[in-house]
Amino acid sequence: MPLPAPEPEAAPLAEAADSARPLTAPADGVRPLTAPADGVRPLTAPADGVPPVTDSPAALAAAVERLRGGTGPVAVDAERASGYRYGSRAYLVQLRRDGAGTVLLDPVPLTDLDGLPAVLGETEWVLHAADQDLPSLRELGLVPPALFDTELAARLLGRQRVGLAAVVEDYFGYALAKEHSAADWSTRPLPESWLRYAALDVELLVPLRAALAEELEAAGKLSWALAEFEHVRTAPPPPPQPDPWRKTAGLQAVRDPRGLAVARELWRAREQLARRRDRAPGRVLPAAAIVAAALAKPRSEAELTRIKEFSGKGTRRHAAYWQQAVDRALALPERDLPPRRSPHQPGALPAPRAWREKNPEAAARLDVVRTVVRARATELDLPQENLLAPAVQRRLAWEFSAGADAGQVGDHLLGLGARQWQVDLVSGALAAALREA
Repeated sequence: MPLPAPEPEAAPLAEAADSARPLTAPADGVRPLTAPADGVRPLTAPADGVPPVTDSPAALAAAVERLRGGTGPVAVDAERASGYRYGSRAYLVQLRRDGAGTVLLDPVPLTDLDGLPAVLGETEWVLHAADQDLPSLRELGLVPPALFDTELAARLLGRQRVGLAAVVEDYFGYALAKEHSAADWSTRPLPESWLRYAALDVELLVPLRAALAEELEAAGKLSWALAEFEHVRTAPPPPPQPDPWRKTAGLQAVRDPRGLAVARELWRAREQLARRRDRAPGRVLPAAAIVAAALAKPRSEAELTRIKEFSGKGTRRHAAYWQQAVDRALALPERDLPPRRSPHQPGALPAPRAWREKNPEAAARLDVVRTVVRARATELDLPQENLLAPAVQRRLAWEFSAGADAGQVGDHLLGLGARQWQVDLVSGALAAALREA
């Protein structure tokens, strides 16, 4: 894959002599790139230039045909405006495939992505940190039939730096700028510099996939990676959080139920207004304002607007709306006030810090489980959370049956969502250590 030199004197990237062994059939012929020998260089422009934005049915049809005529896996990325808009909608989708070039797709004006799901449903997708982008892509009807996650691959290889820019630098010697990662991607028209940034995010994903796949296979970790990629691809959406208003930053300062009721009503009112205005909730009303009102419990608009966090132009404009939320909380009977702590959900475990009081045997087992997993992960050059998820470790320690053998521990881990490769690596050591504990 040719790349333009970011500086006039820079030499092009060299292709490796041997192609990476394919993870799946669509990756045949993909060659990993090698890093230049003379240090890190900035990657400032896509090899084919910045493509025009695909934002009309005619442009979409042409892009679909180009992608259909390409070969190998397709690099995919999505840009959102989560810090500016309500929800996690994708405002730009980047696609790149050998022989097809890069497509910058604006899904906002396109009511129908006609043909795109079909052509993308025929080949493996390459994403970096796929769990961040897949939900917004699914909202557009785009679902991968197979997945390679370059961030997860880097984790399984024991790399300390797993951000896209860091991994690209480590493998290819190119510095990938990330200055627009938190931009408001709902902006229209998108600035040229943002489009260049977006195109560069998919420029090297397919060669990176090839290099990582080759290293995974050499390390004997390829089958682990395949299982993890499929787990990410097929993971269901997370269940709704109970009492999501309790996640408000700084809420721990509110100690009384009446103040918590104020916080709850303001949080709910903020969600409604943010959804209606399509703005990020924190831009409608900062968390600090919710906490300040919960502490002060104002009984009038005048009192509310004397609170520093409500003195700004934006919050004052909706002062009546916010005070109505406060009034609802202040009028609640005692029986309807929220408890100081979130009610215990059925089946939920206590926080580990409370185990020594509530279940000291389980607390001792948790120490054993963590020690075993940590040691095994070190042997395998893996992050321990990728060897066995912390939630699974806690559940095993809480539910372990005395005398369980490796097979029973393995079955239990599978029931908790662990993958077979993880079970194969830890069940024996866990069973032996827990029996001795």
